[in-house]
Amino acid sequence: MTSLNDVLIVGITGQTGAGKSAVSKVFADNGFAVIDADHISRIVVEKGTECLDEITDIFGKGILNPDMTLNRRALGDIVFADKTKLEMLDSIIYPYITSEILSRIKEYSENGNLMILLDAPTLFESHSDDFCEIIISVIADDTVRAERIISRDNLTPQQAKNRMDSQHSAEFFMAHSDYIIENNDSIETLCAVSAEVVDKIKYYYYNIRSEAKYL
Repeated sequence: MTSLNDVLIVGITGQTGAGKSAVSKVFADNGFAVIDADHISRIVVEKGTECLDEITDIFGKGILNPDMTLNRRALGDIVFADKTKLEMLDSIIYPYITSEILSRIKEYSENGNLMILLDAPTLFESHSDDFCEIIISVIADDTVRAERIISRDNLTPQQAKNRMDSQHSAEFFMAHSDYIIENNDSIETLCAVSAEVVDKIKYYYYNIRSEAKYL
């Protein structure tokens, strides 16, 4: 079994619409095992879960579809327009997400995956950055991001603004990250910059970090 001391966990986060998923794919294509926290956030609120029951107790059955699954749009309209309600939701869901993340880190490490990318939109809010040795944030200009998420998620401009306003500023990400990737250009440019970051992190892992273990 591989020791967790041998495993490098890289956290990737950033602003909605900045292009984090594309960067994550570059890491996956270069040998990183990826833990998708957004996917986990959907699993922990599936129909019949304890987490969904807790959320429904707080926000009411109006956030449920007729089949009793979570209506994510309805819940989003509530919490992204009210910071206090978003914090209430976070306090419920984050412990479930964190538990699942730790379980997957353990599973990957036991299978010999030495480099793991934790793809987490709310990396800092959930304190999952505590697991990470290196943190990458993906940012972009507000107008660019608004256009992307309106098209991607079929949102109104106000809904897009609410989601953007609920997140940290670009300055926050820049101050709390080891690498910043700006994505205001083409997908080709983004992938090329991301590949450079991958190379730097691999060099760190295989050379500097390995040497430091034996000092």
